Amino acid sequence: MVHADEIAKLCYERFNQLPRRGKPEPGREWTLLAAVVQITRCADSDTVKKEVVSLGTGTKCIGQTAMSPKGEILNDSHAEVIARRGCIRYLIQELNRAVSGGDSSVFCQADQRGKWRLQPGVVFLFFTSHTPCGDAAIIPMIDSLSQPCPPVLSVKSHKENDGRGDLKRGPEEPSEGKHIKLPRLDLEDGGDTKQSLLPNSPKSEDPSQSPSAKTPGPSDSAGRLAPVPDVHRTGAKCVSGGPADPLHPGLGYHSTGVLRVKPGRGEPTRSLSCSDKLARWGVLGFQGALLSHYLQEALYFSTVVVGKCPYSQEVMQRALVTRCSHVWDLPAGFSVCPPELLRSSLEFPFSQAQTELRHQAGQGRISPCGAAISWCNVTERPLDVTANGYKHGVTKKALGTAKARSLLCKLELFHSFLSVVAATDPGALPDSLRRTELKTYWDFKEASRLYQQAWQQLHSQAFPLWPRSDRDLLLFR
Repeated sequence: MVHADEIAKLCYERFNQLPRRGKPEPGREWTLLAAVVQITRCADSDTVKKEVVSLGTGTKCIGQTAMSPKGEILNDSHAEVIARRGCIRYLIQELNRAVSGGDSSVFCQADQRGKWRLQPGVVFLFFTSHTPCGDAAIIPMIDSLSQPCPPVLSVKSHKENDGRGDLKRGPEEPSEGKHIKLPRLDLEDGGDTKQSLLPNSPKSEDPSQSPSAKTPGPSDSAGRLAPVPDVHRTGAKCVSGGPADPLHPGLGYHSTGVLRVKPGRGEPTRSLSCSDKLARWGVLGFQGALLSHYLQEALYFSTVVVGKCPYSQEVMQRALVTRCSHVWDLPAGFSVCPPELLRSSLEFPFSQAQTELRHQAGQGRISPCGAAISWCNVTERPLDVTANGYKHGVTKKALGTAKARSLLCKLELFHSFLSVVAATDPGALPDSLRRTELKTYWDFKEASRLYQQAWQQLHSQAFPLWPRSDRDLLLFR
């Protein structure tokens, strides 16, 4: 039995134990937290061990023009993605121990040659302090006070930020007597209800000032106008080629159930929303194509726990489960594995709402923290702090060198995987890795045949508009 508050507390405590570097400035900066928790049930006792094996914070993405063909830049630094990539580091370490003949707390040999599976009693669950961006964030508002902050007026400024992630925007002042439009939150640096606050907006604390509260609606029994029902906004944009957001007032503002791309730092990105990625992991597993070479079965999160925030069980079910529930004819080792969805009553102390409450005059404007933190349970260099896709604090002179690279970037994870291949006895290699022509990152991903077959089924049946990766960005070695 998983208790949501117990998991949330475990993750918050792990965050508190980390050093100060990369954490938000209290009362001025906010961030999101996500984590992967390993649960081990001992077969010979009633003991259940719960341990955070990966933790991430972050709210940013880089624009598509900044992506590196060398795999050196961390493209997506949303907390959910950071936590999952940190978990990949942890799994690579444990697989390396297993193939080298050591003890692994995660893997044991499977019955197919060169294949491994989870130890009996081991499961993984996923925690996020806030509803994932994208489809899961399009939540009907129960009332004007249920949202993280009241809506603001439409904003159109697209100025570059100052490198710290500050939102250089303010609400447009409506002309006297003109109709006030419902909110349109086009936020470059975030992309959902997580980033829906523009701090220091005039009277932003007064729900009566929200456009939805001023919009005429049905009358109640006393003849008073009731507010038009509304939904929380997401800044994640619908992928091209599919339905667009209608932008109608109230509940008709967004299309639901569609793939969305995260906003970047002033330009479009190629990063799909966290809602979309979690839905994908529910079919393909969270281990990725490379580790699938070694695994007899994909790895799935048994549970997804969300911290205290605007939340809808129905919307989470739609975004993470229903969209893929009909997928069938998957290859061996893959299946539709919807997680149990739980909500905690414990709020992350560095959430946007808590930062608002603790903000004091003279601290400057509230903004999302520009850094992303990764911690995972590995022996060497467990902590990785990044900003703008590179190591936090790196100088321009170091760009293009190993010193500048995040340990979570594609190139670093690829090299870690290759160390597992090198440590594997040639006679114990999986069949898919016995080909001599495997050279590049692209080669190894494509050679994971069963994973690619599962992805093709998911793509054709549920996500036909999911953008394919640019091959030219994956040819590094």
